[in-house]
Amino acid sequence: QVQLVESGGGLVQPGGSLRLSCATSGFIFGAYVMTWVRQAPGKGREWVGSIITSGENAWYADFVEGRFTISRDNRRNILYLQMNSLKPDDTAIYYCANRDNVDWRSFRSWGQGTQVTVSP
Repeated sequence: QVQLVESGGGLVQPGGSLRLSCATSGFIFGAYVMTWVRQAPGKGREWVGSIITSGENAWYADFVEGRFTISRDNRRNILYLQMNSLKPDDTAIYYCANRDNVDWRSFRSWGQGTQVTVSP
């Protein structure tokens, strides 16, 4: 049974940083491309970025603009999202999924997500 537990969110001022984590179980973590998505208030989920199985390469949505970095620890089965230079528009619930940027919408085992609020 796939389980994903996101953590690390919180309230941060514009320009601040947060590091999100996604603890995983129930599947072979190292065999999956992993993805972060987010859902802002009143909006649908949107793709943030994905990382290949080895962790050597990641790709991001245009709005990231070099501010976020996805990484992974395949020994501990944890996915990370380092977010810098945060903006109020980054306010959202952040989720992880064991899907890539093409088929993440088909994912059904969503965790509870972690709330990120960027506000003065």
